[in-house]
Amino acid sequence: MNYIFISPNFPHTYWQFCDCLHRNGINVLGIGDAPYDGLEAPLKAALTEYYRVDSLEDYDQVYRAVAFFAFKYGKIDWIESMNEYWLEQDARLRTDFNVTTGIRSDRIGFIKEKSLMKKIYLEAGIPTARQSVVSTREAGRAFIDKVGYPVIVKPNVGVGATDTWKLTNDSEFDAFFDALPEVPYVMEEFIEGIICSYDAILDSKCEPLFESMTVWPPVMDIVVKDLDLKYYTCPEVPEGLRKLGRRTVKAFGVDRRFVHLEFFRLTKARKGLGKVGDFAALEVNMRPAGGYTPDMMNFAHSTNVYQIYADMVATDGRREPEGPEHFYCVYASRKDGHTYTHTHEEIMERYGADMVMQEEMPPMNWPQMGRYMYTAKLKGFEDAEAFIRFVQG
Repeated sequence: MNYIFISPNFPHTYWQFCDCLHRNGINVLGIGDAPYDGLEAPLKAALTEYYRVDSLEDYDQVYRAVAFFAFKYGKIDWIESMNEYWLEQDARLRTDFNVTTGIRSDRIGFIKEKSLMKKIYLEAGIPTARQSVVSTREAGRAFIDKVGYPVIVKPNVGVGATDTWKLTNDSEFDAFFDALPEVPYVMEEFIEGIICSYDAILDSKCEPLFESMTVWPPVMDIVVKDLDLKYYTCPEVPEGLRKLGRRTVKAFGVDRRFVHLEFFRLTKARKGLGKVGDFAALEVNMRPAGGYTPDMMNFAHSTNVYQIYADMVATDGRREPEGPEHFYCVYASRKDGHTYTHTHEEIMERYGADMVMQEEMPPMNWPQMGRYMYTAKLKGFEDAEAFIRFVQG
């Protein structure tokens, strides 16, 4: 089996996907723009061959790299980047090389465009906030007349909280439309709730081989208000989220993937969505959760999601078990310019035995992820909250 991994060096923990695929006897072929000598040793060991391109943005170069591997090794069975930014290019490559294990160009719109996502939710009867494409001031005004303030506006195609606005009054509404870029935007009613993700690895029948829940803060607030990031992976998945997550992957028809689906857990009842504690769909992401979250899932569930994914590719099943103990795995970061009560040494003295990851983040991640991160594995929710207060207080 020939598996092409696009940009296997980013994020740097993704070498573990390659390593587990390689250990399963799969021929792992890398394409990236990083020099080969700069790749980490475990990644080099997992790759049969690496093809460097000048730019992954140049489709012709990436196409020629795939063609070279197809000529040298035979039919290509998988093409994946696991990265939101490259999903559309992944789909185009699968289409051009007739690779059937993944989303192709004819279906990519439904997982990239928020307006098309909304259509799938509605057709499947999955609770979700009302939304409208707002290319004009008049369209935006008509939507606000229907749902009221506040509203969220964001690019129809976008990653994370990039270029996302929260509008609470007419002045902010006018400021947004005065600065509206030349890209389609969607406007959505504001939902009071906690963001929870349903993360899963799916087999060829859209059935989950692994399921997890992570609770997130509003990333937009982290960047705009310069807040410290804190989030955690939970030991269990609530039944309500499990049911909606499974319905969503069936509705979108996705299979043989690691997926990250975002939902609101309502903190205020909303007509048409549900009561407090119910879940409502936010958006789908057909790739793993960002940052170190896959590793946090490993610690929370005493398992190895990289191996579960590799087993799915090799056997369409799961061989990696979960351990008997489950935990809260908590990420808490610090930023430059903030004042904290406790020193690094005090944090490590108190939580060193529970710490599973601790490091300085790459500069490009500082606005969202913080400069210094601490991740601990803890037994209870109260312990998780106490850890966050100690690190960030």
